[in-house]
Amino acid sequence: MSQTYHIVVCAGIVPDPLQTLEPVTGPAGPGLKNELMLPAVLDPWASHALYEAAHLAKTAPGSKVWLVSLGPKAKLQQVMMTIAQKVPFEFVPLDGPGGGFTESSDVAAALAGAIQAISGLDRSRLLVFGGWESASRAAGSTLQQVGERLGILDQFQGVDQLNIDAAGAFQILERVEGGKHQISACPGPPAVLGWATGSLPEPPNNPQVGMANMRTVMPALQRATVVKMGADGVTFARVALPAQRRETRVVKDLAPDAIAREIVEWIRKG
Repeated sequence: MSQTYHIVVCAGIVPDPLQTLEPVTGPAGPGLKNELMLPAVLDPWASHALYEAAHLAKTAPGSKVWLVSLGPKAKLQQVMMTIAQKVPFEFVPLDGPGGGFTESSDVAAALAGAIQAISGLDRSRLLVFGGWESASRAAGSTLQQVGERLGILDQFQGVDQLNIDAAGAFQILERVEGGKHQISACPGPPAVLGWATGSLPEPPNNPQVGMANMRTVMPALQRATVVKMGADGVTFARVALPAQRRETRVVKDLAPDAIAREIVEWIRKG
């Protein structure tokens, strides 16, 4: 494979999914209770994108991977202590809110600006990877808007597999409705790929990779650009967990059709 790539992975950080999350409204707007105390991880969707990017860069010698992430600086440092041991990358941090109470257009504008500011980035070799969805900003539109702001028209969402032929053309396996896939063709970069699960396992920790990454991660964090999110004048009336409702009735010898009708009527009333 003679083609080399400049791969930019857009990945946010989210609270560890094993934690109990409780939304609250504070002086600065909506957030999570004890948010600063919650352990954070790299967004699971974006993690697949990072592993796929690293694998592609390894199979195409001369390629390079950048990881662009928006979140509180302290949380970014905490997550990088772990993720930096997985795969080689150059870190581009943005110091800003890490919760899900932000507009995807604001996030996309910040990420696109950071990508455009990367020194030495070759747009003719550019691939923008990210999660098809997100554990915190699951609007399903952030990555698409990043691509639009960068002027990239070839975009693929729900990607499970990327194959490259001898001529450098892409064959992309995308998820579609009904549990099926479609095979899309693309002549090559630039392109945006929103990854689903991919096909690669999580790489094991490699202390040598971690040490090499941290030499650049820490200086990058010190120079992190501060990003302000949210439109002036926008307020949230209320933030709360979805209400749980349970009404149980024990009935014997009721026909399935009758049970179905009762469930439908209950849903309509709710």
